[in-house]
Amino acid sequence: MFESIYQSFTESADPSHGAERARLLRAELARRGLDGFIVPRSDEHQNEYVPPCAERLAWLTGFTGSAGLAIVLKDKAAVFVDGRYTLQVRDQVDTKVFEPVAIAETTAEAWIARHVAKGGKLGFDPWLTTQAQLDRYERAARGVGASLVAVDDNPVDAVWADRPAPPCGQVVLHPKKFAGLDASKKLTQIAIALKDCDGLVVSDPHAVAWAFNIRGGDVAHTPLPLSFAIIPAQGRPALYVDGAKLSNVVRSALEELADVRAPEALEADLQKLGAKKRKLRFDSATAPVKLVRALRDAGGEPDPGSDPISLMKAAKNAAELRGAVAAHERDGAAVVRFLAWFEEATRTGRITEIDAVMALETFRRETKKLKEVSFPSISGAGAHGAIVHYRVTEKTDVEIRKGLFLIDSGAQYEDGTTDITRTIAVGKPTAEMRDRFTRVLKGHIAVARAVFPRGTSGTQLDTLARASLWEAGLDFDHGTGHGVGSYLSVHEGPQRISKVASVALQPGMILSNEPGYYKTGAYGIRIENLIVVKKLAIKGAEREMYGFDTLTLAPIDRNLVEPKLLSSDELAWLNAYHARVRKTLSPLLEGRAGKWLTAATRAIR
Repeated sequence: MFESIYQSFTESADPSHGAERARLLRAELARRGLDGFIVPRSDEHQNEYVPPCAERLAWLTGFTGSAGLAIVLKDKAAVFVDGRYTLQVRDQVDTKVFEPVAIAETTAEAWIARHVAKGGKLGFDPWLTTQAQLDRYERAARGVGASLVAVDDNPVDAVWADRPAPPCGQVVLHPKKFAGLDASKKLTQIAIALKDCDGLVVSDPHAVAWAFNIRGGDVAHTPLPLSFAIIPAQGRPALYVDGAKLSNVVRSALEELADVRAPEALEADLQKLGAKKRKLRFDSATAPVKLVRALRDAGGEPDPGSDPISLMKAAKNAAELRGAVAAHERDGAAVVRFLAWFEEATRTGRITEIDAVMALETFRRETKKLKEVSFPSISGAGAHGAIVHYRVTEKTDVEIRKGLFLIDSGAQYEDGTTDITRTIAVGKPTAEMRDRFTRVLKGHIAVARAVFPRGTSGTQLDTLARASLWEAGLDFDHGTGHGVGSYLSVHEGPQRISKVASVALQPGMILSNEPGYYKTGAYGIRIENLIVVKKLAIKGAEREMYGFDTLTLAPIDRNLVEPKLLSSDELAWLNAYHARVRKTLSPLLEGRAGKWLTAATRAIR
């Protein structure tokens, strides 16, 4: 399952194909009697990382961001992106063919209402579209007298001559020592949670992987087996997965839990359940319209809502937490080796952003436990650090010079998933850099030290990360923290810390703590550790109270800290954190890295 991150650097987009590919698609749409088509950046599961065969948006437009959408009409086309990609999209697409549109200014449905003509037929792929998405598009189209038309097969595929084959990564069993609970017990818990439904259609492969204690290799960075499942309230589950991905041992183990069926059988099975008037829960975030309609049109009752597996998966059990601790100790030692190497390399030689990422990956690989990097590393020197989701390529790679360097990276180990960001001063930082860094650090410490009652959501904690920045008229535009899986997605929901996080935090949930500051054209700052929610024992407390333990272990650059801006409690937290890092990691390090760690974690007085 390991994929060298270097491959991502060579995948630079080529906008020169845009005009010809748009022409081919328009010809195909005309042949089908369609006036336009919606091309999302998604697969049948709404995954963050999709297999090469599902990269239709990238193939058509050249845009390679992790979120986006194109709409192609007869005489115009647009690519819609969020704030992370407003700069990237202009570098990657032919703007004479595709108009870059920021969704914060114009949503796709607003663009449809403005540009689709009365009587127009706008096609969409029901396998790649959720019901909520379709409802928005249909309202916009009806408002101008147009209509949405579901296609039986995707017209992009019809003109994509060298489209890659679907993935066939081997499915492996995830051992109980890491999963913590037998799959049979998980399936029983899920069935009990369904309450007023006859069953659950599991369309999120992360949920399938968790429920059946399996992992796979169908997409980059996340060990997913692309698959579906139906878990009934009573009776035997069904798992829909390509049989070519299953060894005899894995198939035998899965058949003890469920009927193992080909993915092609899913639609027909839903139709049969519909004919029996069954009520099935669909995950509104990931279920494709195709499956919802299969049940509904046959007489069944779709019940859109949240997948109960989501919360079960988010609250890690004792075995998963033990694995997370072990993974972070191992990963922390690798990161320290990198940081020691980086200091020496930038002082005595010349290195680039790609050199830094390759070195960090090498140190992680030397643990002999690395399965994959958990996302493409963000390696930003100077102004590149101010691009929140900067992705270095051979074309954009620059030498790391005096100033600030930001590196955001993570790893997939069988016992846990990591994600860490460190901002490093190369040379002497300016007073402004130290001020901004320390304000970000104050926000990071405030979240790490938070104490809050049961029922608190991430929205209520988000301001803690921003308060010191706000005092100086500053802010950052991304969330403070996202959920993290257990050898699954590095971006896991529903838990998060942000301005719009509604889910109550529960013990065992792992989140990132990553406030930042970004000065466009100059530098970026982010400090990220992973934290886990825990119960607190507070004498005299009248409510059940929670707090956080920090999982990530790596020094925070002392050269960027302005002690005068820290309170005594904040300084005590930083010194205690560094003492813990030193005590935990020193036995795992030797030579230059061990000496570097001792110096990097000295107490600040």
